[in-house]
Amino acid sequence: MKIIALIFSVAIAQLAGIIGSFFTSSSVRTWYVDIIKPQWNPPAWLFGPVWITLYTLMGVAAYLIWQQKDQPGAKIALVVYGIHLALNALWSIIFFGLKNPGLAFGEIIILLASILVVAFLFWRINPYAGMLFIPYVLWVSFASFLNYNIWKLN
Repeated sequence: MKIIALIFSVAIAQLAGIIGSFFTSSSVRTWYVDIIKPQWNPPAWLFGPVWITLYTLMGVAAYLIWQQKDQPGAKIALVVYGIHLALNALWSIIFFGLKNPGLAFGEIIILLASILVVAFLFWRINPYAGMLFIPYVLWVSFASFLNYNIWKLN
């Protein structure tokens, strides 16, 4: 039963990426190719594996919290986590779907704040769950800087 819960938790996290990919895939081959990007922009092939890994880590972290759902603060942490996943998917819709790096930059700052809140809430319940968010915080911090530079260049 625990393995099913773990798989379900990871699948929910991956769903945010799948939703975002509906808006990303066509724009990456058209609009994103043509906009000005900084020289240090990562190659396109890197984003998929990074995000799959990050969503998996998020799902494992959420599973660890779900395992301790009777602990004080666990239910609210999982609700905030769900809101954060919606913000995660929204960034792709704004950046790639609406092709609006400026608005996406504002949204990614809110997303980054939500990631930090989730990481803190998770850490208070299970330090390992909070630590699983460290790569995510680092990547979205980098992505925020990249988003800002793309906005300014275009």
